[in-house]
This record gives sequence, structure tokens and C-alpha cells, in this order.
Amino acid sequence: MFIAPINTDLLLQEAEKETLYVNLIVQLNKDFNLANEAVDFPISLNPDELKVQLHEKIYRLIQYKFAEYLNLLYIIDVSEEEIKKLDGSDLVILAQQVAFLILKREWQKVWFRNKYK
Repeated sequence: MFIAPINTDLLLQEAEKETLYVNLIVQLNKDFNLANEAVDFPISLNPDELKVQLHEKIYRLIQYKFAEYLNLLYIIDVSEEEIKKLDGSDLVILAQQVAFLILKREWQKVWFRNKYK
């Protein structure tokens, strides 16, 4: 049964433990490119670097390209309900929280695809 990790670090540890970390990066690259927000997270990227780069990308999208940010959330299928629960008063924290929601949804896709292939 799928149980969503409670924070980014645990999620990335779980992905590594299940040897699905590379699949997670591939899924992120795929969905960002589908949303026309080209990223190319290298497969060799370690989890801490991925966390930082994803956070920076989300921060820039919120700050400068809000319509594209919303499109990305739609493409990835991040829960609108969860997004609405976030406090947007601090953009740095908001970007961190959104990055976690994106990772959580992408991890769910990767986990299910691996479990039921």
C-alpha cells in the first residue's frame, strides 16, 4: 500500500531505498517538459542537490511566471486542495512546500508504475 512520506528528505530516502530515485528524476524531467518548463535534472544529481534545484525552479516560477507555475501544477496533477492549504505569505517557504507536493505526486506516480507494471 502506498504511504506518502511526510517530508522531502524522507521521500528522497524512500526513493533511493526502493531504487526508484532515477525514475523519480526522469518523471520530474518529463512532466516539467510537458508543461513547457524545460528542466534537465541530471540522473547523477544527489538528493540534496535535487531538493535545492527544484526549490529554486519553483520559487522562480511563482515569482516571475505565475501562469506557467499553475500550468505545471495542473500537468503534474498536484492536489488543488493541498495547494490551497498553504500559507503564501513567505515565498521561500511556499516554494519549499510546493516543491514537496510536486515530489510527493511524482513519487506516487513512480511508485505505482513500479508496483503494478
